[in-house]
Amino acid sequence: MAALRGLLARPLASYYLLISSVGLLLVIGLTMVFSATSVKSYAEEGNAFAEATKQAIFAVIGVLAFWVCQRLPASTYRSVARIALGVAVTLLLLLNLLTALKSFFGIKRVGPLEADLLSLGLGGIQLQPSELAKFALVLWGAHVLARKGARLGWWKELATPFFPVVGLLFVLVGYNDLGSMLCLLALVVGLLWAAGVRARIFAALTAVGLAGIGLLVAAASLGAGSGSRDAENYRLGRLTVWLDPPSPQTCMDLQLENCYQLIQARYAIGNGGWFGVGLGQSSFKFGWLPEAHNDFIFAIVAEELGVVGCTVVLVLFAVLAYSGLRIARRVEDPFRRLAAAGVTAWLVGQAVINIGGVTGLMPLTGVPLPFISDGGSALVVTLAAIGMLASFARAEPDAARALHARPPARWVRLLWAPLPPLPGRRRRPASPPADRGSVPRSRARREDDQAASRGARPNRARGGAASERRR
Repeated sequence: MAALRGLLARPLASYYLLISSVGLLLVIGLTMVFSATSVKSYAEEGNAFAEATKQAIFAVIGVLAFWVCQRLPASTYRSVARIALGVAVTLLLLLNLLTALKSFFGIKRVGPLEADLLSLGLGGIQLQPSELAKFALVLWGAHVLARKGARLGWWKELATPFFPVVGLLFVLVGYNDLGSMLCLLALVVGLLWAAGVRARIFAALTAVGLAGIGLLVAAASLGAGSGSRDAENYRLGRLTVWLDPPSPQTCMDLQLENCYQLIQARYAIGNGGWFGVGLGQSSFKFGWLPEAHNDFIFAIVAEELGVVGCTVVLVLFAVLAYSGLRIARRVEDPFRRLAAAGVTAWLVGQAVINIGGVTGLMPLTGVPLPFISDGGSALVVTLAAIGMLASFARAEPDAARALHARPPARWVRLLWAPLPPLPGRRRRPASPPADRGSVPRSRARREDDQAASRGARPNRARGGAASERRR
């Protein structure tokens, strides 16, 4: 324990913990996406690496986004917060409009734009606006709360403009994607908790949040989340199955849709045992477990790597949570503290929602597992958020002093990250004027002149010879 405390006491411990945990999660994710999709990709496209190659390309783009975000100062994030929020709201409005046109009028395409319930397509590019909305809400929410400061104890300070914007995002995201809305809720809770909001405000928000979730569950009867008004309320069905799960035999005999995935996931987890059946040896990925490469990839991890593999994944997410909260506690800038807490609550909350749904501890919502599930938009946005966290970790007071005391080579600063600003750095006082040397003898004052004041000297006449006046 003493050695562990010594390692954690190092100035850049937060930075290295963050980088190592995310790097290992990314490697595990690429490996498991290949394992879960290789057979299906070979059967459909004749190339076992088709889906894994796409995910690797998005991982490279995400690493570039991480590199860019790691180099940006906090002032840049604050200046682009409103722009990012405006872009996210515009994309969400466009997605919901196209989804409504497709549902009610059968219009599937408007020019190059096409909506697929949760993603917005532009040509061959697919984008999920809800992922961008998470990052934008972190930036904008941290900027607004940091600017308000100690005034957050009053309701009216939160009511304008924080709560209206958050409510608008909840409606735009939650109507079709309840799981992403729950991630936004975890993000908002993290921001308000780091801002020091009173407990009674949290109690009121809990009541309003539960009422809003109930309305969104009821809205599924009108086609919310399914895109069809004739579809059954699958959200209510998932909640009912979680509260009163049927037996596996009943689920299979009656072919109940809302319990099939859960039962197959439990069978896959049980088949893995302690050490798993081996990497790539899963049998449930052969069409038995729907969305094995995306929402239910944790079940494939449990089947192939066993309890040991699941424990490694959980420990890495715990390290990510610890490093994120450590950064939020150590940085001095309020914006950095709030943004770090918001990103940590978002990523860890999403992992908890996914793993809880797969294992049956929570209702199934259909959110991907960060860094591990297949999905390009989510991977790029989450790696960009981790880049911002890495920038904040280097800006910790001890880390900044250590980097300035022994700065890395110039090429490392150019290719990786510049030096962070020193904490509490102030403008240096102006240097005193240089000494001009002794006064020439010809201009030296007499003793009576030096003793006299600078004003008009009494009994001093301007008469006399010109030579005397010059002297």
